[in-house]
Amino acid sequence: MAVDSDLNDSIQQLRRIFESRRLPLTLGELSSTEVDVLRKELRLPPRYRSFLRECNPVEFESVTPVERIRFFSGSELSVEQKRFRLPDGVLDPSWKSSWVVIGESTLLGDPYFLDVDREDAEGDCHVYTAMSGEVRWVPTLAGSSLAQFFAIISAAMDLAKGFAEGIIDVDDEANFRENLAPRVRVIDNAAAKAGHWT
Repeated sequence: MAVDSDLNDSIQQLRRIFESRRLPLTLGELSSTEVDVLRKELRLPPRYRSFLRECNPVEFESVTPVERIRFFSGSELSVEQKRFRLPDGVLDPSWKSSWVVIGESTLLGDPYFLDVDREDAEGDCHVYTAMSGEVRWVPTLAGSSLAQFFAIISAAMDLAKGFAEGIIDVDDEANFRENLAPRVRVIDNAAAKAGHWT
């Protein structure tokens, strides 16, 4: 299965942003056999499987003044799911078995994950995040689809070109989020309303 046009557009946009900001981005390929193993183990939806097959995130970390998201490659996915198990191997009671972590904030340690129980007609599902260090995992919508999630990241990284690369103060963070909000609303109004990006 090839990457569909919506997802392909988002990925091409990401490639352009990474290149213009001179940030490393390595998207490889994962064999059909490896993807099939992950499909069975993690119940990955079709759109995410096609992404892994053609654009496996070998080195992919988005960089903005308020967030950095590192995406896990196909070879890391199984291991990363184990972080949400208790020492005895039992799944954390507030982490659903249908949540498949695909990346994490390298600033805060917050996971980014798919809810594979909510697959849509196009073979995609919502992308969520949740604050780490809390008593329980409470999901917040980060993207209504994988393509929209990547489009939001592209918009944030494009906007970030006008901000300092280092640590920014509270006023700069507020300014960044305020300027990002209308871009997110255009891409994915539901994610904008959820408030994660703004």
